[in-house]
Amino acid sequence: MATDTRELLLKETETLLRTRGYAAFSYADLAEKVGIRKASIHHHFPTKEALGAALIDSYLDDFRAALDAILANEKSAIDRLNRYAAFFVSSMKDGMMPLCGALSAEAYVLPESLQVRVRGFFELHLEWLQGVIREGKKAGELRSDLKPKHTATLILSTLEGASLVAWAMKDPGAIKPAIASVVRTIEA
Repeated sequence: MATDTRELLLKETETLLRTRGYAAFSYADLAEKVGIRKASIHHHFPTKEALGAALIDSYLDDFRAALDAILANEKSAIDRLNRYAAFFVSSMKDGMMPLCGALSAEAYVLPESLQVRVRGFFELHLEWLQGVIREGKKAGELRSDLKPKHTATLILSTLEGASLVAWAMKDPGAIKPAIASVVRTIEA
């Protein structure tokens, strides 16, 4: 039962972070959503920072596995980039911002330990994208003049920015054309 409560707390925290932001929710909000007392939350997560850290760590583990699955299941760089972009589209389900995009928007109010995790999340994205770009160049799928670091930053920035605009406009469909435009500019 304790594991179920812990998982439910993480799930509801993710929803609150992606809809309200870190600074705009409290343990009282979370207790109301889950239907338990605040003291029970403190039993699982002594501080809001510990709760945020557990959520980001869990999210990072899941995301790493998802990136590994793309590498295992998609052979072309273009297919890998399109599958990667699909994460951004699916993360907009239920009108929510992508988790680390939402957290980065309020980075300066996050505790340092959470800022480090959010930076690590973006570094994971960038490193993975650079690998896909290098392999795509080597295979002749992507332009030979691309600089992997700059191109990875362009792709991630485009998807994060498109997610923000899509969220504000309540139009998750706006993300796909953004990545399609980027892919067209980097294809060989």
